[in-house]
Amino acid sequence: MDTPNTAFTERDHSGQHQITRANTETADHSHIKGWGADLDHKNRPAYPMERTPPRLEGAHEHGLVDQPLKVKVFHSTERPGVTPIFGTSTPPSGLSGMIREAAYKLSENDIRHWLILMFADRVNVVEGIGADLMQGRIPNIFAEMGLNAEWKHNRAGLIRKVAIASTLAGVTYMLLRRKQPRSYRR
Repeated sequence: MDTPNTAFTERDHSGQHQITRANTETADHSHIKGWGADLDHKNRPAYPMERTPPRLEGAHEHGLVDQPLKVKVFHSTERPGVTPIFGTSTPPSGLSGMIREAAYKLSENDIRHWLILMFADRVNVVEGIGADLMQGRIPNIFAEMGLNAEWKHNRAGLIRKVAIASTLAGVTYMLLRRKQPRSYRR
């Protein structure tokens, strides 16, 4: 019988390997991620879970004045209306705004909702590049992608990514340039 204060050795079914079980109370298992999460709460210093920053005592939503709606704000179909406070830094506009409006007609537990929102983000990027070009600015796509910072801080990773992308582009080009498909003879 395995008791917490004993250590014993046993053989597995084949009789070849020995399994040693030591005292779990005195053994140091701090190197195992999550060890002790299910132990007695009196022995856990962070129980109940600490909050950073700590909760404010006496804070209530009841006294909040609703923020005025000056732009279109999307909200989940699971909520009856918009929250009292919301962000207005990037209101929906253009084609991406129409795509977002279609996404918010779907429930949040529908995968189409999230896929449509991701597509709207990509469309918004293209719209931003188009707006820059129409204003006479040429966007520095490499800097906006963070390539300068990656070259400075993660040079090996950037070289690996460029090598993989180049290889994939070369293989794709070679496959598309083939004139005759390979015949398999048996």
